[in-house]
Amino acid sequence: MGQQQLLLIVLGVIIVGVAIVAGIGLFNAGAEESAKDELVSQCVTIGSNAQQFYRRPVAMGGGGNTFDNYVIPEKMSYTANGTYDHSGDGQQIIITATPIPEIYSGEWSVQTTVNPDTLWTEILGGTTP
Repeated sequence: MGQQQLLLIVLGVIIVGVAIVAGIGLFNAGAEESAKDELVSQCVTIGSNAQQFYRRPVAMGGGGNTFDNYVIPEKMSYTANGTYDHSGDGQQIIITATPIPEIYSGEWSVQTTVNPDTLWTEILGGTTP
């Protein structure tokens, strides 16, 4: 009887260990998906801010129908999950969000293309569900 109980204890420890490892994997995947969501949200916010700049007259500190002098506000240029940069010309800019490599292992980034009336976002690289 003692041998059977020992076997059940060992089996129970193995099952609990596998469950813990699976739970850690699911938690990490969920954290990375949450970071992607946050980076997409911040890119859309920056894109909206750029569109406001585009429409605002130059006399009021805007672009006067151009993105040429748009600068991402300092408080929007980084978050706990990543950093944000932009490039482009007078009628279109591309905002790129790069996750912090020390936190996220995936080789991915978020890119938002901003036009005067539209914007769209895509996740580049990595795997997406």
